[in-house]
Amino acid sequence: MARARPLTYFFLLANGLSWVAWVPYILSQNGLGIWGYRFPAILGTTQVLGVLPGAYLGPIGAAFAMTALVDGRTGLRAWTRRLWRWRVGGRWYAITLLSVPAGMLLTGLAFSGGQVAAPSAAALIAFVPMLLFQMITTGLAEEPGWRDFALPRLQSRFSPLRAAFVLGPLWGVWHFPLFLTEWGGYPEASWTRPLAFFTFCVAFNIVMSWVFNRTGQSLPLSMLMHVGVNTFASVMWSEMFPSLDGELALVAMGTGASVAAAVIVVATRGRLGYVPALPSDHGDAAPLVRRAGYDRGPTMIES
Repeated sequence: MARARPLTYFFLLANGLSWVAWVPYILSQNGLGIWGYRFPAILGTTQVLGVLPGAYLGPIGAAFAMTALVDGRTGLRAWTRRLWRWRVGGRWYAITLLSVPAGMLLTGLAFSGGQVAAPSAAALIAFVPMLLFQMITTGLAEEPGWRDFALPRLQSRFSPLRAAFVLGPLWGVWHFPLFLTEWGGYPEASWTRPLAFFTFCVAFNIVMSWVFNRTGQSLPLSMLMHVGVNTFASVMWSEMFPSLDGELALVAMGTGASVAAAVIVVATRGRLGYVPALPSDHGDAAPLVRRAGYDRGPTMIES
């Protein structure tokens, strides 16, 4: 049954494993307060012990299990090789590393009415170490599942835009139980915060799908783009835009991601840089995408 419907079982496993692992955190004093235990802080946050174990069990754990079941050892080797696909044209590193901070700065300026403060020296020093830490935590826990396992298979069945609109909501829903914890601002956060976050996930997934396709399915670049948002939001956002609280910050991020997604959809005519797949010997549904930096100049549809 799982081999016949790998995507269905992947999403069930990804959500089920994470949500079950998050139950203690949700019930603890860091969440609903039903359980008297409070998770200790590591590196200034309780998320390392409360959230990260469930994140590792979910997307990357489900992707590993389903790849082994569906594609066997050959599929696992191909899946693992994509985890180390760093050889991408330099312009894509520039796009990935600079576009997220630039976009968030513009969005923050718009929603703060132009009120911006210079970040502290401590924030500037912490940015790169936090980015690297996020790569081996959030990036490694999520991206091998959402983008590396699910996205290629969805794009082999649906149009790239439809695939993005399937994956984006599922990616957003996966986070929902965490809004019952301090991760999501509970209990002060209003009901609009999950909706704003959901909007951001749907829109930003389109941006990430485009980057994933145009970089020859480079998972490290997808991870860099994902953690770039997390790092800038956690390290720089509150210092540079103190007038943006948790609710308005998510609305701003969702709006900025929606604008970027709309531009990409129009510019690529909905193709999101996707090149149709060729059949593979081991059943891997990953499309044959030309690696950026090693092919001819991209056309409008491929860009």
